[in-house]
Amino acid sequence: MKTTGILAAALLASTALSASAETVRWARAGDSLTLDPHAQNEGPTHTLAHQIYEPLIIRDYDGAFEPALATEWGPKADDPNVWVFKLREGVTFHDGSAFTAEDVVFSFERAKTPDSDMKELLTSITEIRAVDDYTVEFVTDGPNPILANNVTNLFIMDKTWTEANDATKVQDYEGGETTFAAANTNGTGPFVLESREPDVKTVLTQNPDYWGMDTFPMEVTEVVYTPIQNAATRVAALLSGEVDFIQDVPVQDLGRVGDTEGLSVKSTEQNRTIFFGLNLGADDLENDDVDGANPLADAKVRKAMNMALNRDAIKQVVMRGQSVPAGMIAPPFVNGWTEEMDGSVSTDVEAAKALMEEAGYGDGFSIQLDCPNDRYINDEAICQAAVGMFAQIGITVNLDSKPKAQHFPLIANGTTDFFMLGWGVPTYDSEYVFNFLVHTKGDERGSWNATGFSDAGIDEKIVSLASETDLDARNATIADIWSTVQEETLYLPIHHQVLNWGMSDMVGTAVDPSDSPKFKYFTLN
Repeated sequence: MKTTGILAAALLASTALSASAETVRWARAGDSLTLDPHAQNEGPTHTLAHQIYEPLIIRDYDGAFEPALATEWGPKADDPNVWVFKLREGVTFHDGSAFTAEDVVFSFERAKTPDSDMKELLTSITEIRAVDDYTVEFVTDGPNPILANNVTNLFIMDKTWTEANDATKVQDYEGGETTFAAANTNGTGPFVLESREPDVKTVLTQNPDYWGMDTFPMEVTEVVYTPIQNAATRVAALLSGEVDFIQDVPVQDLGRVGDTEGLSVKSTEQNRTIFFGLNLGADDLENDDVDGANPLADAKVRKAMNMALNRDAIKQVVMRGQSVPAGMIAPPFVNGWTEEMDGSVSTDVEAAKALMEEAGYGDGFSIQLDCPNDRYINDEAICQAAVGMFAQIGITVNLDSKPKAQHFPLIANGTTDFFMLGWGVPTYDSEYVFNFLVHTKGDERGSWNATGFSDAGIDEKIVSLASETDLDARNATIADIWSTVQEETLYLPIHHQVLNWGMSDMVGTAVDPSDSPKFKYFTLN
């Protein structure tokens, strides 16, 4: 955890820089986990990467596709198993080398390897081939109707640079590996990495040779990024003018920031759901007081825990009205979401107690809850509130909160029994949720499924989504999978996040529902 001294030093360093009209001093609760663009599928990590690297396609702030390194794309007219991407010509990496189809082939092959956290998005791709310098073909295992949805966070690296620096292998982040690509960059994006001190400060400068100089506003010439975990310190930095833009305005300070002359708060519902995960697959748990059994393996216990959560109280007390109570682990942006499922859970402590009694846990049990304290809005406070709610049905929860850099490996490595997680869906489709969180944990899918849930029939249905072109049939399969997820209570949904960005009047930007600001879009007043 960062100390107050480190935070103060970071802020002083940022203010010591030349705060010209073209500099945006940016803060959020947590830092990027790594600079390796394929090592972690995590929001703040992708956000920083988007400034430096680029995918073939991006989504604009309305969620619509926008050309990036590809200018045209779609299934091949005479072969629906092949997608063709026409690449942008005249693009160079930050070191001046030319961007070609060879870099795309290399990057996607790299992202398909076991240590990559992006591999679930590419499971339907069986071959990637460069037709010429500016044409790439992706061969899929059957027609894939949503391939384009899956590549908006898949960043392209320079093949020559990566090989020359012995960085072909994706960083094993969960294993604690450090690599050249984890600390150095060479992208095609609008900003170049100038300097980086992880968890302290990162400085980006405008790429003068960026292909989009005349396409996007490109009014920002320098970005100074200072992660500030402490909410009060983060707000104080904005109020004092030490930073110009913060993503994580604490809900208790919205009025204070919004009412301050020269500042504003912009809000939107986020494409992200916050929930608890449960290890229901283990025969026995490491962090409970039940010997020789796993209470979470009993569906009645999981349902009781779901019913014990008072989502409305969390919304009103913890989130100050800034959340949308959830009954499923996908937000309304996502294909497969239904109002009926999202409103399916109600708080009923007495019924939950009865279920605990039926399951043989009328006297309750104790268990550890692992929670991040620098990733989601009021994450630790939500966990603290939940502790009291679970106590009402006899479950004593021992809360262990830690920074996301230590929290996420617990989930990825399957070394947690009860945990908080938030999930955004950049593809806007339920397949993304299922691939990562529901499919059996394995080499290609299920990398974030720490529940231990495994069902061969459900796995088969999930895999089928990548090649089903009959959208009605596909949506029926999605609904069927959701039915199992809901009935089994694999996760305990809490709420869909509401985003609040705070900024000085100097900064002009809309709020991105994915919580991923892209400074090439920013205007400066």
